[in-house]
Amino acid sequence: MEKILISACLIGDKTKYDGHSNYHPLIKKLMEKYDLVPFCPEVEGGLPIPRLPNEIKDKKVIRQDGKDVTHQFYKGAELAWNICNYLSIKIAILKDGSPSCGSNQIYDGSFSHKKIPGQGITASYLKSKGLIIYSEDEIEKLI
Repeated sequence: MEKILISACLIGDKTKYDGHSNYHPLIKKLMEKYDLVPFCPEVEGGLPIPRLPNEIKDKKVIRQDGKDVTHQFYKGAELAWNICNYLSIKIAILKDGSPSCGSNQIYDGSFSHKKIPGQGITASYLKSKGLIIYSEDEIEKLI
């Protein structure tokens, strides 16, 4: 069965910044067709659960209190790539809107809940390595 990297929060892992998940109801159908490899680049990059919200501004990832956490986000992206490379994963399903995993949109960096077109650090990095990136809103294309 083909392997797919998936944002851990989408399978129900409580890795979201607020300690919750973003469980997606189509996960069970995906599991019938693919081996899902859950991964949270923010946690793997060294950030805790829960954590303050982070947003991308001027090519840096800034925590809501102003701290620069860009390094942790790039570390998580590199670790995601290492897993994909090792397991020959060619597809990732990532949580849209996230500063790591956003595939189509991200928050605008003002912490005002406004989304803009763009990609998170991990989504952009994996795409640059040739992976096909889907958001949770595009899962039906894979079923």
